[in-house]
Amino acid sequence: MLKILFALFILVPLAELYVLIEVGNGIGGLNTIALCLLTAAIGGFLIRWQGMSTLIDAQKRLAHGEIPAEHGFHGMMIALAGILLFTPGFITDTLGFLLLLPPLRSLIINRLLPVHQINGGGRSDIIDAEIIHEDKHIR
Repeated sequence: MLKILFALFILVPLAELYVLIEVGNGIGGLNTIALCLLTAAIGGFLIRWQGMSTLIDAQKRLAHGEIPAEHGFHGMMIALAGILLFTPGFITDTLGFLLLLPPLRSLIINRLLPVHQINGGGRSDIIDAEIIHEDKHIR
């Protein structure tokens, strides 16, 4: 795992540099910088909007007595999207924008943690019971 992270730490910046240089050759250096800033601004707006939407939906579910575990995973993925979008480069921006697609996030969450793990396996630890007190008349 450490070797994979180290390889990503080296390969992703090199790939980003290559793409930035190629785009810069095509549209110019200042336009490339402007495009990077524009994607960061749009990404920031989308992250705020989706983050608030996820938070509000989680609060609604809590109000109805449900546990919004899946919303926590969506929130973590939105935060990861934010990190990727604010990292300069078009590859990370593309990955960040992809993580802002709710169906794709749901697919990733369901692949990593099947629904039965997120929702407790469909079982409930709550036992519904009623206590009945009987008055005993002692003579």
